[in-house]
Amino acid sequence: MDIVMPQLGLTMETGILTAWLVQEGATVAEDDPIAEISTDKVEHELVAPAGGVITDLRPPDDEDELPVGTVLARLT
Repeated sequence: MDIVMPQLGLTMETGILTAWLVQEGATVAEDDPIAEISTDKVEHELVAPAGGVITDLRPPDDEDELPVGTVLARLT
């Protein structure tokens, strides 16, 4: 399952992945906090959509605006 940049508002087109709260290979449960996302209006804690193991983490970058729907990691 892909973990993607969420759309946090009707007009949100991009967000910034500022930090991972988990490491690659971590086992998470549904709704565990896994990352911090920043937009021009809000700071948001991204939670796991399901339980599993986090893989393929995209490196966080406080400068890189990512379009909604961009794959940030995978959950297996």
